[in-house]
Amino acid sequence: MLTIDQATYDAIVAHAKRDHPDECCGIVAGPEGSDRPERLVEMVNAAGSPTFYEFDSAELLDLYKQMWANDEEPVVVYHSHTATEAYPSRTDIGLASEPNAHYVLVSTRHWAEARDETGDGNNDAPIEFRSYSIVDGEVTEEEISVVPARPAP
Repeated sequence: MLTIDQATYDAIVAHAKRDHPDECCGIVAGPEGSDRPERLVEMVNAAGSPTFYEFDSAELLDLYKQMWANDEEPVVVYHSHTATEAYPSRTDIGLASEPNAHYVLVSTRHWAEARDETGDGNNDAPIEFRSYSIVDGEVTEEEISVVPARPAP
């Protein structure tokens, strides 16, 4: 199960909406071995694509150096899908290299459809926010618990 605080959840959704129609991507780091997502890091989608994301290699290296220095690890690796459901594609599964991470996918497809119809980017259309464990190509959906504040260690 992924336990994530409301502020981090909201920030990931906002990032997905802001980058639409391109996919967004990012990492939420946390203390090594804790499974606590604490530090959201929005990344640049180097692919600049509505159907694919790619972390900028220099930016990703810098982030890993920061995490190593702070005894952190990627707890959540997230990206958005702009026209499909929030389920990992074959490419997403192939890129999943952090066996302990939660892979969060946010689909902005229904939100964008409502925005296009109404012209309102703050519409209440549903956002799909789903989490998966991806280990050795095996995808398992996880429950998500959104809590008001970060749980104490």
